[in-house]
Amino acid sequence: MREEQNNKYAVRKIDLEAGKYTVIMHDNDAQALGVREQDRVRVVFGEEYVIAVVETTQSMVKMGEVGLSAELHEVLKDVGEVRIYPTSRPESVEYIRMKMDGKKLTEYQIRKIVEDIVGRNLTDIELSAYVSAVYMRGMDQDETYHLVKAMIETGETIDFGDEIIYDFHSIGGVPGNKVTLIVVPIIASMGLTIPKTCSRAISSACGTADIFEVLAPVSLSAEEIKRIALEVGGTIAWGGAVSIAPADDIIIRAEYPLGIDPPSQLLASIMAKKKGVGANNLLIDIPMGPETKVESIEKARWYARNLIELGEKLDMKVSCAITYGGQPIGRAVGPALEVWEALQMLEGKQVPRSLYSKAIELSSMLLEMGGVLDGKRVAEEAIKSGKALEKLREIVEAQGGSPEFSSESIEFGKYSAEVVAKSDGYVKRIRNRSIIRIAREAGSPYDKKAGVLLAKKEGYRVEKGETLLTIYSSNKTKLENALRVANKISPVSIEGMILEKMPSYREIV
Repeated sequence: MREEQNNKYAVRKIDLEAGKYTVIMHDNDAQALGVREQDRVRVVFGEEYVIAVVETTQSMVKMGEVGLSAELHEVLKDVGEVRIYPTSRPESVEYIRMKMDGKKLTEYQIRKIVEDIVGRNLTDIELSAYVSAVYMRGMDQDETYHLVKAMIETGETIDFGDEIIYDFHSIGGVPGNKVTLIVVPIIASMGLTIPKTCSRAISSACGTADIFEVLAPVSLSAEEIKRIALEVGGTIAWGGAVSIAPADDIIIRAEYPLGIDPPSQLLASIMAKKKGVGANNLLIDIPMGPETKVESIEKARWYARNLIELGEKLDMKVSCAITYGGQPIGRAVGPALEVWEALQMLEGKQVPRSLYSKAIELSSMLLEMGGVLDGKRVAEEAIKSGKALEKLREIVEAQGGSPEFSSESIEFGKYSAEVVAKSDGYVKRIRNRSIIRIAREAGSPYDKKAGVLLAKKEGYRVEKGETLLTIYSSNKTKLENALRVANKISPVSIEGMILEKMPSYREIV
């Protein structure tokens, strides 16, 4: 029956974001076509076609009708009818199997894998297999370089011509790392061009894009990023809104459920995104410490060496700063709270030393990469003079936000609760992952006003009943959940100066 109809099917949009091109077929139609779930088909519309993955159903669509995922419907637009034919799996699947076996891949093989990732030609299982293979088997520097090139060449790039472009990136993993909101305006205020693109949170409390969105829109096109950067000196834009190294975002979504971040893939992700925006001079922050992505100095140095070497191959000057990430940067964790703390520094108010020192030192390194002598003094002067704050206002306004803001105008969640010390002593440790979990339980990053404000940092003296941290949320139930989690997991460890008494009273008795 289907053969007589030339494999034609009526189209129905299904309100489903599958992360790939998916067609939903009636079981009987799929059987007649000779395909099963997760098989590929060629979806033909007019003179064009796309490759999609099959899902089957008994009830969601009728016979003679196919459902299209949101991603596929976006491509087909208002097409009312399609023709569907079985097709074979892509050759890149064989190359993924080769990597699973521990073999080194050629430039061509890596290119085909990336093309099929971007073209959404791989199933979720195949993409997970690729991510797992790279995690377990790794890639050498040649493979990583070829991966970077393929990721760049399968996406958009921004061409600034002869303009020297500066950029900054943090590997992440430490909460409260809002330094981008300080570094970018300092650099731009000194006449250097820094079109910073950044990410949203995946497993962290908030990404830089989530933070800056409190002040201005972050979804900019490549053309807008270029125009604004040339007009005011810098941007803080969400990288996911542009198609720069699009394979990266797809791969990240596959990594998240597995909880893995393969080192070679991380290297490729950073360098492809930064080369894609035209960066000539790149500074990379590598936070190191317990419960970060990089827990040892040896691993941090490995990342730094490989990033610098990749930079040389890509004609980029790369410098790395290995920074302390054993506890949150500053006191604030969560979008609005981090904006508040960054603005406090830009306004010349007192902020935690961890935030001030890190922002100034990183700015100093970037300025000196740009030929500015005594970068630390210049960075501090940009804060004291108000130039950095004024530049931030220009960037915010250029991106569509209001320049009329201050730290006092930033609102936190209307519901709050305190976590207090259960004993006297000194703060021995603040657990990064616990702080992140509490902030997310409170609603961050989707609730911009949710988060955690630390009252004490490591080494501080505390007394029983004294506030250790305050949780904020716009939702009372979420606040209660966050408080319950905080009291259960004890994110702040307190110890007295005397750890043990010997002999004990019981031993004497």
